[in-house]
Amino acid sequence: MIRSPALTSRPGWLFLLFPPPPRSELLPPVTPAPPDFAPLRTERLTLRPLRAEDAAALHRLVNDWEVAKTLARVPFPYPRELADTWIASTWAQIAAGEAWHLAIIGEENGAEHLIGCVGLTRGRDGKAAELGYWVGRRFWGHGVAPEAAARLCRWALAHLDIATIRASALRDNPRSQAVLRRIGLRPAGEGVQTFLSRGGPMPVLLFEGGREEITGDAPPPPAPAVAAPATGKPVLLVAAVALIDADGRVLLARRPEGKPLAGLWEFPGGKVHPGETPEEALIRELKEELDIDVSVACLGPFTFASHTYENFHLLMPLYLCRRWHGEVRAVEGQALAWVKPQKLGAYAMPPADKPLVAMLRDFL
Repeated sequence: MIRSPALTSRPGWLFLLFPPPPRSELLPPVTPAPPDFAPLRTERLTLRPLRAEDAAALHRLVNDWEVAKTLARVPFPYPRELADTWIASTWAQIAAGEAWHLAIIGEENGAEHLIGCVGLTRGRDGKAAELGYWVGRRFWGHGVAPEAAARLCRWALAHLDIATIRASALRDNPRSQAVLRRIGLRPAGEGVQTFLSRGGPMPVLLFEGGREEITGDAPPPPAPAVAAPATGKPVLLVAAVALIDADGRVLLARRPEGKPLAGLWEFPGGKVHPGETPEEALIRELKEELDIDVSVACLGPFTFASHTYENFHLLMPLYLCRRWHGEVRAVEGQALAWVKPQKLGAYAMPPADKPLVAMLRDFL
């Protein structure tokens, strides 16, 4: 629960990069429909698309010099009508897959309260996104910004085809810099950015990070199936399979949020349990994850991967399978993709899977 402490005159520690709508959007637009986006939740917060009824609260919170002066693309004073227009523009951006600007919502006495906003804007190359957020001054000092920003970054890395999160903070804003470091971003140089609220360019520090850096992106690796030797790392035995359809396409599955290496694409499979053969593990995993039945006779050993991670060593035999019973479906809600062999390299994959791509491409 986020409570509302008394207003304070402490210097703002909030962060910039919240793009306003272009001039053309200030003209009466055709209002888009609210986006279909499932809210993201943390222990205390809900991140959801902005609603038309949030406009008054949004205006009240952001039209504060202590907040606006830390935001590069927010004018000050902030016109009330701009709140309505900007909210509508965020719906269109989510629908287009260009940006995800969400309301940060707290709850007190059973009622929702707008606390601030957090957003990610996809870069031109499609593989990076710019992070931005702000929090109303009443709610400073409660850890809202890192909690909301980290949650959105983890969602993006698991569900969008991006590999890098970028951000910037004013050089004279150490609190904002601390927030970015706290969520796992690392310093990436310096720059200059125009601040509408201040009427000119200001020096900023740049930050960036990826899947490995973002705080809380991956839980610890699972317990290994093979005991560690007296010296060295434990060995984890995982079986994987390249399912090949009648068109010669290979099935990839995307690791869901909450799992190690979330957002990366891999060959279906999983950990070999004690007492199982790799073939038995694959038959079980394919039924649990894809609802298909496979026999041992249809699993052909092809090659294997051997890769050292920080805490364990992965040994992964890869099988080929062209015949199964049932229709492939994502039982666990994971994203699936049937990919031509020559296109496999375009998908971001865990380090252990990458060497298998070239061998599959040459064989198929």
